[in-house]
Amino acid sequence: MRVKKETIGEITAAAQVMREFSTKVLVADKTHLVDIVGTGGDGSHTFNISTCAMFVAAAAGAKVSKHGGRSVSSKSGSADVMESLGVNINLKPEAIAQCIEQVGVGFMFAPNHHPAMKNVAPVRREMGVRTLFNLLGPLTNPAGAPNILMGVFHPDLVGIQVRALERLGTEHAVVVYGKDGMDEVSLGAATLVGELKDGKVTEYEIHPEDFGLTMASNRAFKVETPEQSRAMLLGVLDNVAGPAKEIVLLNAGVALYAANVVDSMKDGIDQARAAIESGAAKAKLDALVTVAHRLSQA
Repeated sequence: MRVKKETIGEITAAAQVMREFSTKVLVADKTHLVDIVGTGGDGSHTFNISTCAMFVAAAAGAKVSKHGGRSVSSKSGSADVMESLGVNINLKPEAIAQCIEQVGVGFMFAPNHHPAMKNVAPVRREMGVRTLFNLLGPLTNPAGAPNILMGVFHPDLVGIQVRALERLGTEHAVVVYGKDGMDEVSLGAATLVGELKDGKVTEYEIHPEDFGLTMASNRAFKVETPEQSRAMLLGVLDNVAGPAKEIVLLNAGVALYAANVVDSMKDGIDQARAAIESGAAKAKLDALVTVAHRLSQA
């Protein structure tokens, strides 16, 4: 499956089956509900940018239903870093829905929601290469988020994944590939964007300098362990200046645009900055730890 280019139809069909059999999280109000997710497999071994961006976006008015797993091809998967931050990642679906309702953030640990994937996870880790599952995970959000910011590991996937999302009924999707190879909006190069909005797909490029951000190589975000990722993420939420904060602003800003909280990426970045600098983003993390713990005891 890794060798031939998966077609949009095959990817969509596989995602539909996975969605059908998934353990769902029922969110009553899906206004501004967004998933911020990467396919992984970009080989850049950066800290968990999308996980950090989730707290910032939530503090700026989005509701984030993040769907993630343990590391397959990176040094630190979103589930690994969430655990290191003290978040209970094994909540029941009803409890996750309450986290989204009460805090504006919920984390869905993929193997708990896709029973069929439990058998695949050890094999994926062993293979260590990108598989079709890298593409399917981001298309199968158990909370049915109508909006998404998705990073992909290859430029060809921008057009493929945005069209798969279109067929799957997504409302607003922003699919990105950083031209330095990142499955995030990049600070080190231009980013290819495939956007689905109002039923239309457009493809274009954005650049960090369009938003007044200082460019930095993705070497600035490299980590070797979940602990290092945690430290970098907390630094951003504690408003430590530098490239890590800038790349989170960029990704949280685009996520706010994908969630329809703002009308432009630029406005999203401004709101993301305010959320970090006011301490609101850090407060979201603290609230999620507290609420998830309380609900796990219930």
